[in-house]
Amino acid sequence: MSGTTAIRAAALVTMTALAAACQSTEEPAAEPTAAPSATAVPSATAPPAATATPSPVTAANTAAVCAAVDKLIIAKSKEIAADSAAATRRQLTPEQINDQVKADLADLADDVRGQAARAEDPEIKALVGDAARRIEAGANSSAPVKWLGSSFVEIPQRLTRECRA
Repeated sequence: MSGTTAIRAAALVTMTALAAACQSTEEPAAEPTAAPSATAVPSATAPPAATATPSPVTAANTAAVCAAVDKLIIAKSKEIAADSAAATRRQLTPEQINDQVKADLADLADDVRGQAARAEDPEIKALVGDAARRIEAGANSSAPVKWLGSSFVEIPQRLTRECRA
């Protein structure tokens, strides 16, 4: 893959992931959550999922953790896209681009792991922790730009579906 192709692929993938993270399959909530975000996050007053019903304290923490993870993924996706555009201007090699993407993914994995540690609901802790592990796998991948297109895009979609109070 040439440097320009890798850059374009990284930008396309991150923007796709960003768009996927912003789309919700849920109907809009009647009221905003206690921690509003730029993306659709079901409110703490939404009906509970078919799984175990979290306590009100956990539900509030879950909404905050899910919103924080969503914001982290969106911000890092934007950063990767901006870095990809800058890499074109600087004419970075594919190896340099891969190193840059690896560093961005490692930072994101650390940030998401921090949110998993905050989660009070064990299911949300496990879900967010799994997302961090998957992102870390991308950071450790020999082809992180390719990983973005094949695996990263699934992470925000899964979180949008499952990370809610």
